[in-house]
Amino acid sequence: MRRSKAERQSLLREKIEDSPFVTDEQLAKDFQVSIQTIRLDRMELSIPELRERIKYVATKQWNETVKALPVEEVIGDIIDLELDQRAISMLDITSEFVFSRNKIARGHHLFAQANSLAVAVINDELALTAKSNLRFKRQVKEGERVVAKAVVKGKDNRGHTIVEVNSFVNNEPVLTGEFFMFHSSESKGE
Repeated sequence: MRRSKAERQSLLREKIEDSPFVTDEQLAKDFQVSIQTIRLDRMELSIPELRERIKYVATKQWNETVKALPVEEVIGDIIDLELDQRAISMLDITSEFVFSRNKIARGHHLFAQANSLAVAVINDELALTAKSNLRFKRQVKEGERVVAKAVVKGKDNRGHTIVEVNSFVNNEPVLTGEFFMFHSSESKGE
């Protein structure tokens, strides 16, 4: 059943408010229109593209929560966070993150995403990486989205918090690692 433009735009606004991370592709499929129609509808309704919506929601939601560093210093966009438990961030690999010759992401950007997520998940004003063990599983190319997932695993024998971070592109592992985190409550004996 074809909807009027006004009805479609009203439903589009509702759908994006309910699920701000929905893609234009998924919306086009749901409304049975072209991706271009969805983009035009969003523009008319002044609804930003997915990346901007993610940034807005993440900044608004996590600015008060992240303690160890300002949320804007996290590499990638935080999309889920439970302090001292788990966190998830997304990083879209653009031309600024890749080697110009082969369009492969520089490893330090993937490390920075994982490391800053390991810092962000710590429920303390000060969190620093004491040590890390990483393994890169495959190359990441320009245009791919890296989703990093951090899980707090416990403490090591020195009292450092162990944070496991796994990064994926389309559910395929691209980086795995453990971060041993020093934080200020550690030095206070908490």
